[in-house]
Amino acid sequence: MSIDLYFKSVEEISFEKGTVGSNASIYHENFPDWESADVVVLSVNENRGNVGDEFGDLDHFKIRERFYQFKLNHKVKIADLGVLHAGATVKDTFSAIREITNAVQKKQKFLIILGGSQDLTYANYLGYQELEQTVNLTCVDNRFDVEIEKEEDITNHNFINHLLLHQPSILFNFSILGFQQFYAGQDELRFFDDLYFDYFRLGELQKNIEKSEPILRNTDILSVDLSSLRFSEFSGAINTAPNGFFGNEICQLMKYAGISDKLSSIGIYNQKIGKLREVDNELIAQMLFFLIDGYSSRKNDFPVGNKKEHLKYSVFHDDFDHHLVFHKSPKSERWWLEVPYPPSKDFKFERHHLIPCDYNDYLIAQKGVIPDLWWKTYRKLN
Repeated sequence: MSIDLYFKSVEEISFEKGTVGSNASIYHENFPDWESADVVVLSVNENRGNVGDEFGDLDHFKIRERFYQFKLNHKVKIADLGVLHAGATVKDTFSAIREITNAVQKKQKFLIILGGSQDLTYANYLGYQELEQTVNLTCVDNRFDVEIEKEEDITNHNFINHLLLHQPSILFNFSILGFQQFYAGQDELRFFDDLYFDYFRLGELQKNIEKSEPILRNTDILSVDLSSLRFSEFSGAINTAPNGFFGNEICQLMKYAGISDKLSSIGIYNQKIGKLREVDNELIAQMLFFLIDGYSSRKNDFPVGNKKEHLKYSVFHDDFDHHLVFHKSPKSERWWLEVPYPPSKDFKFERHHLIPCDYNDYLIAQKGVIPDLWWKTYRKLN
């Protein structure tokens, strides 16, 4: 399908040989041949979903300019489609993003969206509906964007409500990385527990950022709220706060996300309108760099189908009369845990019965304890 009618070109950007830009086809005059690229980038001028904020243009040019001037020692073909302007209504913008996502995913390209309010995550999610597979969604966020027992127009504060209620549902798992406990009530935590979803506090990840890696390795759609960064690191978010991720931590999360074989789209949202500080532009550009750097290092060792290349470890549990089966990739040293599900279960769930884990989960299993991630996935599959 032709998606060029949705976009407007960006100003010309100069860059040198060996930079990210030297491997990019950017929409200045001619619309790029995105189907021959590895990565598709676009920005969206839509922020009407931001509660309490004015509607206006977002400045992504400086971010692009810095990103395309970074040095990259890998060949990754990038197609930058330019700017998707807001439609006459929010629904029009959603419809365009849904159509674009669907087209890009059918061609199995990696999609990067620069927003825009975070409710655009919902439109991106809808683009997967025709692919006939269930997906895992992860948000890097300082709060749960859920409003319990409220039915209102979609915003950046309640888009998860709309996503969970959408039928037919294609969501298998949902995760929150970096929430802060004073923004999350007991009702929200209980709500996530009842659905066997995952959530990690900011402090938990800052003690050990590697805990995020298995979650991101299991993610299809990633939504990043820039408000999850602390104000001293980034002042260009809609809802700034004194606590949050440091710049190096968010870049580490982007590296984990990029290297995930499963991740197929990411959105970076809740940037305020108007011009940002130079250092804020720099941080978002660095986030994009580490995302692409991770993408260029993908091992393609997700153990679906043929698992002969992987090392297999089995731990027997007497109490449950069951073997816990682990798979380890000799390419990346990464681990997966196998979760059984009934043969009668829909084939679309097959890609979820092998869940990313780490060596610590294997050690826990050897001590006779079944890891929490096994239980959560087992309950959703059976």
